Amino acid sequence: MKKMLLILALSVFGFANAQKGTILVGGNIGYNSQNVDYGVVDIKTNSFEFSPKVGYQLHDNWTVGGEFGLESSKQNNGGSESKFNSFKAGAFVRYTVPLTETFSVFADLGAGFHNQKVKNYDDEGDLLSTTKADGLYAGVTPALFINMKKGFGLNFSIGGLGYETLSFDNNGPDVKSFYFNFGKTINIGVSKNF
Repeated sequence: MKKMLLILALSVFGFANAQKGTILVGGNIGYNSQNVDYGVVDIKTNSFEFSPKVGYQLHDNWTVGGEFGLESSKQNNGGSESKFNSFKAGAFVRYTVPLTETFSVFADLGAGFHNQKVKNYDDEGDLLSTTKADGLYAGVTPALFINMKKGFGLNFSIGGLGYETLSFDNNGPDVKSFYFNFGKTINIGVSKNF
């Protein structure tokens, strides 16, 4: 009975209010820390990721904008150390379908440029090597939006579909990767329409 009342209440509220002409601001922040003890060597990895988005709502269903991403990680291998930094900048198009006033589903199509830099240090902190790479990325990410109050909400996604290229400096390899990771990742983000 409670489920029926909830469904009826959601039906009465109808679809989400049109947000044409508003600015969308959102993004994700992530932190990961891992410690693996191999007995002889203890490997510690810490990583941080920040990926904001800013867009303009052209229509009730369509949003276009820019997306950025910064990622930094450090791995300590029992004395030696590796530092990884990555930057992404691109554009996205979002198509949103409101289900109720509270719930909407959307898909983001994003594409742009990305680069990464890896520095390796020895036990005494001296720089051993630096590796740089530049490339392109494109991806589709479906997600669920939960409107908490007045355009402020949470975004939930469980993976996506994408393609990336990286070309390493100094006659390094050219890497092309395709991923399909539905159900393997979970992302939670925050967004606000102004």
